[in-house]
Amino acid sequence: MPRVLAPILALAAVLVLPVPAVAGAASISVREVALRGERAPAASVDSGRFDLVGLHWRGPGTLELRTRSTAGRWTGWRRVEAESRDGPDAGSTEGRAGRGWRLGAAIWVGPSDRLEVRAIGRVLRARAFTVRSPVVRVPLRTVQLAGSPTVVPRSGWLADESIRRAPPQYASAIRMAYVHHTATANTYTREQAPAAVRAIQLYHVRGNGWNDIGYNALVDRFGTVYEGRYGGLERNVVGAHALGFNTGSFGVAVLGDFERTEPPQAALDSLARLLAWRLDLAHVDPLSTLNAISSGNERFPPGIPVFLRAVSGHRDTGATACPGERLYALLGEVAQQASLLGRPKLYAPAVTGKLGGLIRFTARLSGPVPWTVSVTDGLGLEVARGAGTGATIDWSWDSTFAAPGSYRWEIAGGPSLRGASGSLGGVVVLPPLAFTGAAADPETVTPNDDGQADETTVTYTLSAPATVAASVLGADGALLAELQPPTRRPAGESTVAFAPGQLPDGAYTVLLQARGADGTEASTSLTVLVTRTLGQVTLAPAAFSPNADGRGDRLELRFRLAAPALVKVRVLRDGRWVTTPLAGNRIAGPVVVRWDGAKRLGRIRDGAYTAVVEATDAIGTARVELPFGADTAKPVVSVLSREPLRVHVSEPARLVLRVNGNTVRFEARRAGAFRVPGVRRARVVRVVAWDAAGNASDPVRRPEAAGARQ
Repeated sequence: MPRVLAPILALAAVLVLPVPAVAGAASISVREVALRGERAPAASVDSGRFDLVGLHWRGPGTLELRTRSTAGRWTGWRRVEAESRDGPDAGSTEGRAGRGWRLGAAIWVGPSDRLEVRAIGRVLRARAFTVRSPVVRVPLRTVQLAGSPTVVPRSGWLADESIRRAPPQYASAIRMAYVHHTATANTYTREQAPAAVRAIQLYHVRGNGWNDIGYNALVDRFGTVYEGRYGGLERNVVGAHALGFNTGSFGVAVLGDFERTEPPQAALDSLARLLAWRLDLAHVDPLSTLNAISSGNERFPPGIPVFLRAVSGHRDTGATACPGERLYALLGEVAQQASLLGRPKLYAPAVTGKLGGLIRFTARLSGPVPWTVSVTDGLGLEVARGAGTGATIDWSWDSTFAAPGSYRWEIAGGPSLRGASGSLGGVVVLPPLAFTGAAADPETVTPNDDGQADETTVTYTLSAPATVAASVLGADGALLAELQPPTRRPAGESTVAFAPGQLPDGAYTVLLQARGADGTEASTSLTVLVTRTLGQVTLAPAAFSPNADGRGDRLELRFRLAAPALVKVRVLRDGRWVTTPLAGNRIAGPVVVRWDGAKRLGRIRDGAYTAVVEATDAIGTARVELPFGADTAKPVVSVLSREPLRVHVSEPARLVLRVNGNTVRFEARRAGAFRVPGVRRARVVRVVAWDAAGNASDPVRRPEAAGARQ
C-alpha cells in the first residue's frame, strides 16, 4: 500500500540563540514548524546558512526533511529518527529537559540554506533546530593517554565549555561499550568533521537540553578519534547515548549513516583501537557477555535484565536502527580485533571475603603469562604474596591474624600487562549527610476535589543514604500528620506526596528528617500553602478556530471563587505571554471569561497554547493551567468509493453524510480512510467534515452535479 504523507510543514522563525564570540564557534537557531493543509505544496523556506539540522516534535507520527545545499542542490527526503532512544536516563535531572518532546537525531547536511519538513502520521507540533558550524582550517591538536590511540581532545575540536550545564557524573565501573552512528551524510570532508562534532555538542546542549554532548567519544570516517563528553576519557563518565543503560557503559559514535553504506576501514580500525584501550582500562573482555539492568526506556522497563555483548550496538537496547545495518553486522569483527590488540590483558579482577578471614583474588588473562598478587599494609610493607603462570588467577590470602587497618592489593603480570589494584579493610568515607533542593510542586494546593492541584509532590536530594521521615506541622509547630514513616532512601533524588485532605486553609510546614547509618542527622523544611478559593476551572472548547468566520472564534473559561480574590487570566504560547483576558478583583461565586481570539490585535497562530488562571487571596496565590489549541485549517475529506462507501479525512473529525436521501453521522477518531458503517451502496453521497475546532471542510458530492468540473 502506498504511504500517505500527512500535511507538509513550513518553518517560521521565532528565536535565534546568541552566537558565542569564539572563532569557529557554532551557533544555533530554533524555528517553530507550522502545519499546513494537505493540499498545500511543499514550502521551501529560507532558514539562513546552516550545516546541521535537528527536529523536535510531539505526537505519535514522525517527520521527514530535505535540505538545499548552498550550491542549489536538494537532497532526497529522509526519515528523522527519534534521538529520545538516545539521551540521558529517564530518572536523571538531565533526562527531564526534553520531556514531552520526541528529539530527532542531529543530522550533518553540510553547507545549506533551505529546509523543508513534512509529517508522516499525526504530528501535533514541531520545531526545527539549525546549527551553523564553520570549518576552522587549523591543524587538529591530538594527545595520547597511557596506552590509548591518538585522540583529539575537547580543546582540539574547540568544544564550547561555557555551555556545559552541570559537572560530569561518574559510574563505579565501565562494564561494556555501545557503538552508535550519527545518521549523518557520509560525504563530509576531513576539515568538516570537527565542525560536525561542535555542531552535535551545541544541538545536544542548547537543542535537547542535555548537560553536554551525549557520546563519550566519536570517530570520523577518516579514523580520527574525538574526546566526547567532558570529565576525562579514561574515567567512567556517565553519558547520554543509551536511554536506560548509560551508567556503566562507554558510548562511541561513528560519524556517518551506515544503514546501507559500508563503514570505511579507517573508521573501523580506529573504533577497534579505541575499544581495545578503553575496555582494557576497565578490565573488560571485548568478547564477553553480561546482564545489564535497565533503568527504563520504551523497550525495557526499569529493573529488567538484558543479555548483552561487551561491544553492543545501540539497537540492542533501544528501539532504533542505530548504528545502521552495515556497521552493526561488523561489531563482532570489531570486538574480535579489539580483543587481539594490546595483549596480554587482565579481565574481570575480583576480590571476595573480609579482613580477618580468607580473602580470594580471581581474574582471567588473555593468555598464559606469569602473574603475581601482592598485599601491602598502610606503611607500604608487603604482608602477603601469591604467584603463578597461566590464563587464570585464583589465589587466597588467610588474613586471620592480620592487624586491623587498611591494606592495598595489586595484581600484576609484567610491564606489558595493565594491572589492577584496590584497597581492603579501609573505612568508606561518605559525604556529610545533608538535604539539598527541597521543593514542592505546586507550592499552593487547592484540595477541593476537582482534580486540579489537590495535592503536591515534595522533591528532595540526599547527599548520602539515610532513613528519612516526613511530617506536616501547623503554624504553631504542632505535628498534624505523618506523610512518610522512617524509610530507607538512597543518596540522590526522592519524592513524597502531600494531600492536605481536611486540613483547613492556611500555611503548613513540611518537615524532612534524615538519620544516616553512622548516627548523623539532617533536616530541612519548606512551606506549602493550602487555599480552596479557586476551584472547578474548565475551558471549552479544547480547540478553537479564531478566523473571524463567526464559528468557534471564542473560548470560554469558567471557574468558581470560594472567597473574594485578585484574579488574573493569561494566555501563553511556549511559556511566553500572548494576552491577558482578565485582571482584577472578583467577588466569591462563579466567574466566566470569554475570549474572542479573532478580535485580538494580530493573528493568533495555529498551535498549542496554555490558559493560566491565578487567584490571590490572603493566604497566597493558587494557579491552574489548562492547555488548548488554535486551529484555523479546514479538514479535507474525499470519497474513495461508493460501493462500499469509503471516505478519507485528513484529521480527526465529525462527518455528516447525506446518502441516498438519508442523513448519516460518523465520528472519525483519527486521520485516514474509513468504511462508513451501515451503508452498502451509495448512489448519491454528499459529505462534510467538522474538526474539533469547528472548521468545516468543503462539501464533497459523488457523483458530482451536472456541469461540475471533472
